[in-house]
Amino acid sequence: MNGFTRYVLRQLCVGMLLVTGVLACIIWLSQSLRFVEMIVNQGVTPGTFLYLTLLMLPSFLPMILPIALFLVVVFVYSKMVSDRELVIMGAAGQSQLFLAKPALLLTLIVILCGYALNLHFLPLSYKMFRELQWEIRYYSHLVLKEGAFTNISNVTVYVRERTNDGQLLGVLAYDKRDPEKPETWMAAKGALVETPTGARVVMFDGNRQTVDKRTNKFSILYFDQGTLDLKDLTGGGPGAPARHREARERTLGELLDLENAEGVSPHDYGKYTVEAHKRIVSPLRALSFTLIALCFLILGSFSRRSQAQKITYASLVAVSLLILSLGLENISAKRLQFIPLMYINAILPIIFAGFILIRPPHRIRPAKSHAY
Repeated sequence: MNGFTRYVLRQLCVGMLLVTGVLACIIWLSQSLRFVEMIVNQGVTPGTFLYLTLLMLPSFLPMILPIALFLVVVFVYSKMVSDRELVIMGAAGQSQLFLAKPALLLTLIVILCGYALNLHFLPLSYKMFRELQWEIRYYSHLVLKEGAFTNISNVTVYVRERTNDGQLLGVLAYDKRDPEKPETWMAAKGALVETPTGARVVMFDGNRQTVDKRTNKFSILYFDQGTLDLKDLTGGGPGAPARHREARERTLGELLDLENAEGVSPHDYGKYTVEAHKRIVSPLRALSFTLIALCFLILGSFSRRSQAQKITYASLVAVSLLILSLGLENISAKRLQFIPLMYINAILPIIFAGFILIRPPHRIRPAKSHAY
């Protein structure tokens, strides 16, 4: 690797890390705001909240990387044009492909990262994200807070104090699952126990009070040990809702073999099939964006006055391709016969821009002089 390639590649890598980090933080903050209510309403700890939101990063990094790469290539090469660095290299006889080599090397790294994310990290992280979200939704309300009433569907539990080892002191529970015979549980101490069939509150040294609304008869039962069963309310037992696995948490092999995939309705075959082809096509977007930027910035004359115009045209072409790819994904989910257009939209700009880039530059011959 020569000095020019190392010099430009170093600038591109530093800019890529900065731009990717900034874009990832912006999207991460905007997405994480949706889960703030988990901290407020369901008692999720800040550590769990941070871990949950970080699991979303592989979901939008494949889209961020090509955009960040395009912005970095445009910035670095336009700066080199303004500083006359490309002019000097061109005057030294270097080819267009030589000038584009650092950007193409970084593009190769981005493509490999994109495939690693799409084929491995995306389904793995999104599956972990969905499972944790599911547990928080159906189990986090069982984190009984001391000095507060915790509502679990038709059961309300109050705990006066909670020790470090998980012991509950001063337990009060009101169970109205049977409207005709609501129950009130009182105990000196207790514990929350997770079982394979669901959660239970085990109480010691307490009593259970019942009022029959039809006869207005009051009864009280004292016990040394009693159990309040919550399995029908916490996602356990036969009444628990089954979690549906979305397309993004399935591997590429599952998406391409939907007939043998578990829990996929034939009505959703289009959405799952497009997800599979999207994972194959989307990393190629980085190469098309890079070649478009290089074609506009390297080809032609290196003029400061035309730089803004070239950047504008390159941005318009890149944005148009991005919008077109998103539109084709939505259309292909409804009509699978349009899936080949996704590959055409990804490969055709690469072929066209690559041909223009490797083509020898057209040089204008000087006019012949006539001696009189």
